Amino acid sequence: MNLRRVVVTGLGALTPIGNTVPEFWKGLSSGVSGAAPITRFDASLFKTQFACEVKNLHVEDHLDRKEARKIDPYAQYAMIAVDEAMQDSAIDLEKINLVRAGVIWGSGIGGLKTFQDEVTSFATGDGTPRFNPYFIPKMIADIAAGFISIKYGFQGPNFATVSACASATNALIDAFNYIRLGKADIFITGGSEAAVTEAGVGGFNALKALSQRNDSPETASRPFDKDRDGFVLGEGAGAIILEEYEHAKARGAKIYAELVGGGMTGDAYHMTAPHPEGRGAANVMKFALEDAGMNPEDIDYINVHGTSTPLGDLSEVRAIQQVFGEHAYNLNISSTKSMTGHLLGAAGAVEAIASILAMNNSLVPPTINHFTDDDELDNQLNLTFNKAQERVINAALSNTFGFGGHNCSIIFKKLTE
Repeated sequence: MNLRRVVVTGLGALTPIGNTVPEFWKGLSSGVSGAAPITRFDASLFKTQFACEVKNLHVEDHLDRKEARKIDPYAQYAMIAVDEAMQDSAIDLEKINLVRAGVIWGSGIGGLKTFQDEVTSFATGDGTPRFNPYFIPKMIADIAAGFISIKYGFQGPNFATVSACASATNALIDAFNYIRLGKADIFITGGSEAAVTEAGVGGFNALKALSQRNDSPETASRPFDKDRDGFVLGEGAGAIILEEYEHAKARGAKIYAELVGGGMTGDAYHMTAPHPEGRGAANVMKFALEDAGMNPEDIDYINVHGTSTPLGDLSEVRAIQQVFGEHAYNLNISSTKSMTGHLLGAAGAVEAIASILAMNNSLVPPTINHFTDDDELDNQLNLTFNKAQERVINAALSNTFGFGGHNCSIIFKKLTE
C-alpha cells in the first residue's frame, strides 16, 4: 500500500532552559545549563540536591486557577506546551475534521507529585481514608492526553504511551503510523514529566542513577566525559503537531520537517542497564533507517540519548559505530541532555524538537561540560563538545532509550516536493 507522508507543522516546548520554543533554542545554541539547586522541596538531606527544573513559570498565566488545581504538574506542562504548538500550527479547528484529529501523549511516570502528596497525607493522618476526589484522575498517565483532546475537541485516536524514557518517542511513532496508514490527518503528540519531587529524586538516588555533583550542578550533566557520574533529573514538556502532507499543504501550513522513519526495539537484557554492546540501540537505528528508506550516509546529525551515565553513553557510541561504520566520523553527534537534564518520558519530544530546530537553523547544539576524554570512547568521533557547530543538516536521527530496555529512534529530514 502507498503510505502517506507526514510532516511537522507545529512545535511547543517547556524546558529547564526555556519556556517557549524560541527560548529553548536560544538556550540550546548558547550552551546553557539548566541545572541548579532544587527549589521544589528541601533537598538538603538527599544525596542529590539539584535538578533541571522549569523556571519562572506562572501556571495561572496559562491555565484557569480553579482548573489548574485539578491537574497534576505533568499535565499542566503538557497543556502549556501544546497551547504553544497549536498556536504555532495555526490550525483552524472549524475547518478540519475533528474525528480525524487525535492525541497521543507520552509520560514515563505521570502524576508522581499527586500520588506522593495524597499517600503521604493518608500515611500521616489518623487512618481515616480522606482523599482528594481528583486524586485518581490527576495521577493517571493518560489524563494529559484526555485533557488535550477535551480542550481542542480532537475526537480521533486518543491514548497515552508509557515506555519509561522512550515514552514520548513512542507517542511520536504511533502518531506517525496512524497518519501514514490513513487513519487520521492530524495528531497532537509529545510528552511531559514532572518528577522533581522527593519520591522522584529519592527513588533515582536509591538506584544510584543520578549525579551527586552537588558542588557544581551546572557541570553535573557531562555526557561522554570520563568523569560522568549519572544523569541530572529534568522536567518539562515537548509538543509536536504531526500532519498528513497534502492536508498541511492544502491549508497553507508552515512545515518544519518531514518525519520519515521510526524504529522500536527491546534490549531483552536488564531492568535498568543497557546491553553493553548496544544491541537494542543498534537494531533500533537500523530499523529507523530501513523504515525511512535511507542509508546511514544520509544522516548528518544524531541527537543521542546520551544521559551522562557510565554504561549508557558507552553502549550508545558502540551502537552508532556498528550501524554507521566509517560514516560515523562524518556525523555530528550531541547530547542536549547536557543542558536540559533528563526529562524522562518527555525527553523524546524535547529532543525531537531540538533535532528539528538544528536542521532548520543549520546549527548543531553542543554537548556541554566536556572536560576529560574517556579512553573507552573513540575520540575521533565529533561529539560536538562545548560549542555549537554550523552545519547543513538534511536529515537528523534522534535516539531515546528507557528502563526495561525500551528503545526508539526517529528520523526527520528537510521537506522535498
